[in-house]
Amino acid sequence: MTTPAATTPEDRLVSRNPAAPADVVVELTPPGETAVRAAVARARIAQPAWHIGGPAVRAAALTGVAEAIESAADELAALAVREVGKPLSEARAEVNRTVAIWRYYAQLSYDPVGAVHEPAAGAGLLLTRRRPYGVAGLVTPWNFPLAIPGWKAAPALAAGNTVVLKPAPEATACALRLAELAAKSLPDGVLTVVPGGAAEGGALVSAADVVSFTGSSAVGAAVVGTAAAHGVPVQAETGGQNAALVLPDADIGAAAGHIAAAVAGYAGQKCTATGRVIAVGSALEPLREALTEALRALRVGDPADPATVCGPLISERARDRVRDAVRGLPTVTGAAPPGGDGWFTTPLLAHDVPPGHELLTEEVFGPVAALLPAADLTEAVRIANSVRYGLVTSVHTADLGAALHGLDRLDTGMIRINAPTTGVDFHLPFGGTKASGHGPREQGRAALEFYTSSRTYTLHP
Repeated sequence: MTTPAATTPEDRLVSRNPAAPADVVVELTPPGETAVRAAVARARIAQPAWHIGGPAVRAAALTGVAEAIESAADELAALAVREVGKPLSEARAEVNRTVAIWRYYAQLSYDPVGAVHEPAAGAGLLLTRRRPYGVAGLVTPWNFPLAIPGWKAAPALAAGNTVVLKPAPEATACALRLAELAAKSLPDGVLTVVPGGAAEGGALVSAADVVSFTGSSAVGAAVVGTAAAHGVPVQAETGGQNAALVLPDADIGAAAGHIAAAVAGYAGQKCTATGRVIAVGSALEPLREALTEALRALRVGDPADPATVCGPLISERARDRVRDAVRGLPTVTGAAPPGGDGWFTTPLLAHDVPPGHELLTEEVFGPVAALLPAADLTEAVRIANSVRYGLVTSVHTADLGAALHGLDRLDTGMIRINAPTTGVDFHLPFGGTKASGHGPREQGRAALEFYTSSRTYTLHP
């Protein structure tokens, strides 16, 4: 028998408070690939009974999960503030959204699962029927530690699948607490959380019957490749480099408020955050002034303060990447960050950014955006479409015709008129084009379709 190697610090999963890194929220030894495969095996055993129990049982269970989350709302919001640095106002809103997601999919357990058709000739019936795949493997990020696991797990469960969830290491405590609350209503093996890193995530993607991923483009490409090699359905939401287009006839003050919040809210750590601001024609100078004022008015600081809009970055590395991305560029700075050891940075608006610069091509994932001029709407659309991502674009204008023009020509999965790029409704399909996503859409009824396969039955008398 081989003696196990001693545990080293590198073997440990450590989740820290981004506002006070000395505060360790959770520390554990990842369970390893064998434990992940065992969790999938248990979920596969539990799945038939969960499905044949019927929609009433599933709806009641999902409603129970919603009620448990709601009863722990203050605790969960505080945990999100501590573990992932989410500002308290956003953490509270995320908990409320998570409750609504579970309630929404509880009712969708009763949705029709197929259709009846007449045969082309003769007697009989043709039926289509959606069936669950089995075990849904979910790999989720840290930035929405409650809502994203909810909008993946709830539809998978409503459709009759069981779920194994691998959260990002930085959101381990949130996921484990969510699983404890869900266990009050769900049978054993129906929802399992396996903490860990790349090894555990890879094992889950290799073992599950259907896979949903949210995270970076590089990891997403690997997840899609692994799932495809195993012949299982996969969806991957992999970020964005989102633009806000501002036309001269827009309400510049309102547009600046929306854009500032979408740049700096939660320190820009959202896939829907605004990374490029494209000012059309004479809108440039008024927008520059209004955006400068709006950014400087946003509170930067302790995420536990209800007034804070921009808290810390998730890690020292993330903070340093933001600083490196703007080095050497002329910038307008927002409010100064607090002192101390937290991973804070000031919101930034860069201008005179040279073509090909990282700020114009990649998702920096911080409270920074580039301000760009465009001669007219046609050029603005061209600039917006010039990146490899295509998640969401906002268009700010008083001209409905111009808005519709933008809707038709923008190459993104979601378009918001006179609204921030952030804040998409959970009951509508969510997803992007190009490098922003792969596979069917998330959320809404589209999620039920993704977590089920369609079968066609021919019945002859």
